[in-house]
Amino acid sequence: MRIDVFTLFPEWFDWMERSRPLRNAHAAGSLELCTFDYRTTTPLRGGRVDDTPYGGGPGMVIRVDVVAAALEGAYGATSRAPRVVVLSPRGRPFDDAMARELAGEDQLAILCGRYEGFDERVHAHLASDTVSIGPYVLSGGEIAAMAIVDALGRRLPGALGNDASLEQESFSPALGGGTEHPHYTRPPEFRGWGVPEVLLSGHHGEVERWRRDRVGSGPAVALQPGREEGQGDGDPDRDPDRGALGGDADRRADARPDHDPESDAG
Repeated sequence: MRIDVFTLFPEWFDWMERSRPLRNAHAAGSLELCTFDYRTTTPLRGGRVDDTPYGGGPGMVIRVDVVAAALEGAYGATSRAPRVVVLSPRGRPFDDAMARELAGEDQLAILCGRYEGFDERVHAHLASDTVSIGPYVLSGGEIAAMAIVDALGRRLPGALGNDASLEQESFSPALGGGTEHPHYTRPPEFRGWGVPEVLLSGHHGEVERWRRDRVGSGPAVALQPGREEGQGDGDPDRDPDRGALGGDADRRADARPDHDPESDAG
C-alpha cells in the first residue's frame, strides 16, 4: 500500500519511519509512505497557499488551485488520482471499520489542512472522502493524518510480530466491536494492588471466561484503578472516583468559548 500525505510540513512525518510496525511493513514491501509539500507546486508567488475567505471573517483558507496543482503534480493532470481523503472536523468519524476499509486500498492520498481549512471546492470536487478523527479541533491535519497512517500501517502484512493480534483487539469483530479486556503482568502484587486470582490459576477455560466477561461495550467504557477484583480489597464498588482518568474530558472540544479562529483544520 502507498500512502501519500499532502501537507505544509512534510518533515513532521520523518519520525514515522522509526515506528517499528510501520518500519516492519515497509521492510516487508507492504507500505510506502510519501509526503508532498503544497508549496512545491503552488501556482502562487512566494510559496503562498492560502487567501482570505469570501464574505469576510477571520483566518485564511487553503486555495483550491493550490490543492489541484499538488494533486496534479503527484498524479498528472489527466491520470486518475487514488482515493483522496481530506481531513476536516465535519468529516465521517474515523473508526476501526474505516481503518479496515482504507487499509484495503492499493494507494491513498491524505490532504492535511491548516488555518480555516480548505476551500469547499476541494471537498466537493477533488476529494473522495471527508474524514475526522474526533469531535475536537487541532491546529492542522498532520496529527490526524499520522493517526490514520499508523492505524492503516499496522494492519498491513509484516507490520506486527503476530498477525493474530489484529483479530483479538479493541473494536475488532471478534470482540463484537467492544474494547479489550484488562491486562496484568508481573509483579503479582505491588503496593497492595494484586492481580485477579483467576489469571494466576493456570485454568485456561476460566481465564478465557474472565476475559470474555470483561470485554467493554465500546469506546465510552473506562477502567478505573481499584475496580477489578484482586486489586486492593477487591471490592468492585470501592472508591469509584479514586484515580479516575478523564474527569470532564468527554465534553466536546467544539463547545470552546475561547476558540482560536485559525485552528479549524481538523
